[in-house]
Amino acid sequence: MADPLLFNPRTYDPAHFDPETRRLLRATVDWFEDRGKRRLIEDYRSRAWLADFLAFSAKEGLFATFLTPSAAAEGQRDKRWDTARIAALNEIFGFYGLDYWYAWQVTVLGLGPVWQSDNAAARARAAELLGQGEVFAFGLSEKSHGADIYSTDMLLEPDTDGAGGFRASGSKYYIGNGNAAGLVSVFGRRTDVEGPDGYVFFAADSRHPAYHLVKNVVDSSKYVSEFRLDGYPVAPEDVLHTGRAAFDAALNTVNVGKFNLCTASIGICEHAMYEAVTHASNRILYGRPVTAFPHVRRELADAYVRLVGMKLFSDRAVDYFRSAGPDDRRYLLFNPMTKMKVTTEGEKVIDLMWDVIAAKGFEKDTYFAQAAVEIRGLPKLEGTVHVNLALILKFMRNHLLDPAEYAPVPTRLDAADDDFLFRQGPARGLGSVRFHDWRPAYDAYAAVANVARFREQADALCDFVATVAPDEEQSRDLDFLLSVGQLFALVVHGQLILEQARLTDLDESVLDELFSVLVRDFSGHAVELHGKDSATEQQQRWALDAVRRPVVDEARAARVWERVEALAGAYEMAP
Repeated sequence: MADPLLFNPRTYDPAHFDPETRRLLRATVDWFEDRGKRRLIEDYRSRAWLADFLAFSAKEGLFATFLTPSAAAEGQRDKRWDTARIAALNEIFGFYGLDYWYAWQVTVLGLGPVWQSDNAAARARAAELLGQGEVFAFGLSEKSHGADIYSTDMLLEPDTDGAGGFRASGSKYYIGNGNAAGLVSVFGRRTDVEGPDGYVFFAADSRHPAYHLVKNVVDSSKYVSEFRLDGYPVAPEDVLHTGRAAFDAALNTVNVGKFNLCTASIGICEHAMYEAVTHASNRILYGRPVTAFPHVRRELADAYVRLVGMKLFSDRAVDYFRSAGPDDRRYLLFNPMTKMKVTTEGEKVIDLMWDVIAAKGFEKDTYFAQAAVEIRGLPKLEGTVHVNLALILKFMRNHLLDPAEYAPVPTRLDAADDDFLFRQGPARGLGSVRFHDWRPAYDAYAAVANVARFREQADALCDFVATVAPDEEQSRDLDFLLSVGQLFALVVHGQLILEQARLTDLDESVLDELFSVLVRDFSGHAVELHGKDSATEQQQRWALDAVRRPVVDEARAARVWERVEALAGAYEMAP
């Protein structure tokens, strides 16, 4: 029987969505299944460009339907920017291959500055290009500066004819879809205006003679380009944002786009898990199935509950994204959490399974071989783990110690347009964002042994922040702060997992086993903090006092193992 917590193409029925969304999601699954595993892997190994996939998307109107906000859809009722169904499609793309997801992801990023723009002509042009099946690109990063937008060397010289246009010259690096994008949103700065008032976001066409494609900087089907503009003509109708609005558009676009990484990571782990459990169950060592060994059962069970936790957190984060507004910016914490925490959990899930299947994970005819490579990329895209941890820390005191009143956020699967994402406003003031009290989510499961044990650690972290928080000098020690950030991230991770568990009536055995893992993780990070060079004696004592042992329950572990064991043979992609 299929596990209801995991995506399985054999049984997938997204009945919670409207008819056209269901049709498109199911059509996408069927397209991949019809291609078969052999073709999927061969295209990955041969680094083939995704022309046939993009032709399918164009024919079905997939990108156009999912990525055109209602305001730009001219009355086409199925088109909207709906984070719930976008998340579902991310998971499907991750399940079949990150190359497909990447072409979609950088299209999302390329559209961000356009949908935030007041330029009606550019918005209409983008909607038309989407309807034609075109992909988009986000021209922000540069070879010398990375994504440091303060230091861009893409320069715009004002035209001398007085028409208000520019000539753009400079290069961009690590730009997905730069080889084929119908529209590239490019960030630069004017040569005649100093400071942030000189920033400009403009639309470029990769087919223009002044647009020069240099190379693909990675050895992959993902076309991660370097391109150069030489006197590229930027007409007034090509300008998307100027001044500080251009700066905000860059950061807010990343806010929208990086959410997609969590569900792509989930899809990768799900496909790899079916392969790994099936292989381990069929492998006989010393006359016994590999899955008979206690350490194998522990590793696969840990991988399973971590993956369930990834899904629960991400599903609940969707609700906060969709319910966001000027007076509710909680998504600004949950977003880097999905980017940092969920994707690094994905790495742990793959590593646990790889320790079990060992050499099998290298074989060229497995999905697992590419999963083991591709899972590494997601924590490193749209800001590193360190960057997102530092961002998460900005919210810690308010979240832990100073809750505010909010109306409960329901499950958001309604067919609504998430238009606030394109009018987020200035990307500032993170320290003033308030949150609802995190404790009730834990209180609701106080009878679950390891939730209660983890709650002790969460309360201890509150004491840390209130009594032995980093002083001014320690606050400049990023290495120390990142350990604190990992502890805080675990509390937030557990909170949204528990909220979603309540909404979905999750099996408490699975929840208990998941929190036994989180208790171990918290203890590990506390020990790491204890060993930091700048940790004070009081902080060292706190760290050791926060270490806990999970509550062991053999019957609970056996029930969870039954769920894991049932994944053997539950799905295998047809050749």
